[in-house]
Amino acid sequence: MAVGLAAQLGGEIISADSRQVFRGMDIGTGKDLSEYDVTAADGSTRHIPCHLIDIAEPGTKYSVFEFQRDFMRACYNIGTRARIPILCGGTGLYIESVLRGYQLAEVPVNQPLRDELEGKSLEELTQILASYKRLHNTTDVDTARRAIRAIEIEEYYRSHGLSHSAENPDKSFPATFLTFGLSVPRELRRQRITARLHHRLEQEGMLDEVQRLLDNGISPESLISYGLEYRYLTLHLLGQLSYDEMVRQLEIAIHQFAKRQMTYFRGMERRGVHIQWIDATRPREEVVKEILGKIEK
Repeated sequence: MAVGLAAQLGGEIISADSRQVFRGMDIGTGKDLSEYDVTAADGSTRHIPCHLIDIAEPGTKYSVFEFQRDFMRACYNIGTRARIPILCGGTGLYIESVLRGYQLAEVPVNQPLRDELEGKSLEELTQILASYKRLHNTTDVDTARRAIRAIEIEEYYRSHGLSHSAENPDKSFPATFLTFGLSVPRELRRQRITARLHHRLEQEGMLDEVQRLLDNGISPESLISYGLEYRYLTLHLLGQLSYDEMVRQLEIAIHQFAKRQMTYFRGMERRGVHIQWIDATRPREEVVKEILGKIEK
């Protein structure tokens, strides 16, 4: 949908996905890079530029602070070309951090805290995280390593008297924006998720991608920390899950993840982000036309 809008508006896309920033992690993150090429009426192909994809090395960390910084740079660069930025994703906190202009600090590693939390279960860590008065997005907190980092961030903010303020003094921030959400019935969404997972595994070579990352020296611990596909496929390749068990557990995890995403977006609405929900079961051209009409108004 974002590509269709960009083609009509003269826009460029900014990805709001916490894992698509990593190079070589293509299939498991759903980059679908071929979809950024659109075919014109005369048969020619035009590439729609997309920003904040493939900007970090796998195995490294990338934070919402870095995303907000990189988003502002991309937004500015797009504006210098008189193009329209179209933010598309994905990761709820990334989206909300720029739409509501959170003032964020770069949070350093707190090794004593990490040592203290080491060995606790994901359930225990999630309970600790819930004790903070936070705006941290728990959608992606599906591994102990991610939960520890989330606690580390919240503890830093609390101990330094900082808050996730929605008052950004940066006047270059794009104060005018429209937000659209694609609405799909729950059962249809589940069917699409299942079909896409099997296509990635059986047709696109997602398992080979994870094996290649391991062969290139990315540690299993790092891949597991990225969650979802990389977590379960790595566990299978390490011999800790059979293929069938890996598929079964991963399918459940992705369905749960999609549910948490929707919960986060509803929370964004309660916090003041007006999302215009669009029936996305119709043909793409029809949906794009409806969104264009709302933009014109």
